[in-house]
Amino acid sequence: MRLDPVILFFLLGFAARFWDSDLKLPEALYETLSIYLLLAIGLKGGVELAKHPMGTVLPQAAAAMAMGACLPLLAYPALRHLGRLNGFDAASIAGHYGSVSVVTFAVGVSFLVKREVAFEEYMPLFVALMEVPGIVVGILLARMTGSAAAPAVLARPAIQWGALAHEIFLGKSVVLLGGGLAIGWFAGPSGLEPMSPLFFGLFKGVLALFLLEMGLVAAARIGDFRRAGPFLIGFGVITPVLFGAIGVLVGRATGLSVGGATLLGVLAASASYIAAPAAMRIAIPEANPTLSIVTALGVTFPFNLTLGIPLYHEIARRLIFP
Repeated sequence: MRLDPVILFFLLGFAARFWDSDLKLPEALYETLSIYLLLAIGLKGGVELAKHPMGTVLPQAAAAMAMGACLPLLAYPALRHLGRLNGFDAASIAGHYGSVSVVTFAVGVSFLVKREVAFEEYMPLFVALMEVPGIVVGILLARMTGSAAAPAVLARPAIQWGALAHEIFLGKSVVLLGGGLAIGWFAGPSGLEPMSPLFFGLFKGVLALFLLEMGLVAAARIGDFRRAGPFLIGFGVITPVLFGAIGVLVGRATGLSVGGATLLGVLAASASYIAAPAAMRIAIPEANPTLSIVTALGVTFPFNLTLGIPLYHEIARRLIFP
């Protein structure tokens, strides 16, 4: 089976950096591509949301948010006791894996479209809704760690919840996804028709360029695997498989189609490397950010792109929808 061309762009970037090529994308272009992808995903979700009754969407959205809040609670004990990480690092990594990766979702959509697998078009709504709960639970787990720690830890300055809320809810990814959803829902299909060549027609080409940059970034962090250690490398592969299966099961229980359950599995299996690191930097300064970013971006992200997404679709197709 041939790999999707967008994944080949990721592998090209990875190989280029691994072989010490001087290839790199300008910082301004990287920012532009990320803004485009977030807006395009939000707009598409908003347009489709306008076509569906809220009574159908809301129960599924609530289930997705609840799942996002529960996933860190599953990851934390494994990181704390099996991985022997301190409580702050375990909570930070758990929060990353409770949140989601919008780029992994975009590749999942591309995977299904290429294979002509139908899915609920309002699925991008779940991307925006699932980004925050896991982060919040990770922070609460870290506070529990602090409460059980030595008095010196208890004396640390209190979290600036206002700054933290601003970082989470007004961060670039949430604003663009949420704003795109609102615009798409308000304008509807006819209102956005003149913009469709830009935001929908060029989507896959822009995603390919973005994944080229992601390949460069992932390869640059290979040296950090020594710090991550064998446990976190295994965690970065096993956890997405387990969480992906949970996502598919939740999708089936809430009435999603094969494609919709696959995408919910993709979201559950992904790990945030944009919103979560920024929030954890404010809320859990004791945590080592290298461990979280290397595991999420250097292990889980490539695994999901190459093997994970087809696996979650197979779970949905064969085991849940025989």
